[in-house]
Amino acid sequence: MSERIKAEAAVAAGQETIRAEARALEQLAEALAGPLREPFVEAAKLLAGAKGRVIVSGMGKSGHIARKIAATLASTGTPAQFVHPAEASHGDLGMIVENDCVLAISRSGETRELSDLLYHCRRIGVPLIGMTFKEGSSLAVASTAALVMPDCGEASEEAPAPTISTTMCLALGDALAVALLKARGFTADHFGAIHPGGKLGAALKRVRDLMRVGEGDPLIGPDTTIPDTLKAISRVGIGAAGVVENGKLIGIVTDGDLRRKLTREMFDRTARDIMTANPLTISPDAPIADAVHIMNSKRITILFAVDEAGAPVGVVHMHDLLAAGVR
Repeated sequence: MSERIKAEAAVAAGQETIRAEARALEQLAEALAGPLREPFVEAAKLLAGAKGRVIVSGMGKSGHIARKIAATLASTGTPAQFVHPAEASHGDLGMIVENDCVLAISRSGETRELSDLLYHCRRIGVPLIGMTFKEGSSLAVASTAALVMPDCGEASEEAPAPTISTTMCLALGDALAVALLKARGFTADHFGAIHPGGKLGAALKRVRDLMRVGEGDPLIGPDTTIPDTLKAISRVGIGAAGVVENGKLIGIVTDGDLRRKLTREMFDRTARDIMTANPLTISPDAPIADAVHIMNSKRITILFAVDEAGAPVGVVHMHDLLAAGVR
């Protein structure tokens, strides 16, 4: 089989497919300003007004797209769930209740497995959004809002597997999700709250989410002796202590400062004598990405967080960022 693949032909087919899908998406975008405008707005209103969940359904390749749309809606603040249409006919219709809203996907609009789901929606009065390419189809007629997209064919005429059509459905689902999150004022903070895991979730956190506080935040006075300063630094193990006077952070003493200035006479001095005055700080409400930028650009591993009055409220250490998956 691998011997049949010719490099130029493979690249040409790939480019042709991608360009065909790009043209189809452009037609879809134009349709949103034309025949799709009113049903798209109505669909967005139905989704936003659902007091329950958004149930997304589709068969075959449309089912795979439906799963992705449900996941995107859920991750952007709209409770959503995929229901398989064939399973719906065997008991899963019980997952759809009166406060829900259903989004059903079918290229032809005549998918047999959807029929029981469509009847169930009509029977209990659940609003139905249909995503199809066939005006006048069973799905389009049954829908409260019918999203009938322009039929741009598929990427291969020889074997018209769902390619362009599924890309268009996916894009329209994304368009609905983004329209909803903008209407609701969904922010990066909201997104981060429901994406706590992995690198993405860590990057969306605020400084206060990862900073050390209390016993983990070593603070000393300016008149603290060097031996006691050493003890404070060693107790927490982050290699530094903040120097506080009248409630404000005025300096920082690091183990590097101690090593560089180590003399016999130093043990008769105080933290004020060896501290770095006016250290870099950050707000506890700043994005953790800002802390990473400061620490990387200044080549430091410790950053104190202070409030508006300059009082220290916590400390961020590079090790904590790395442990949380932030780079």
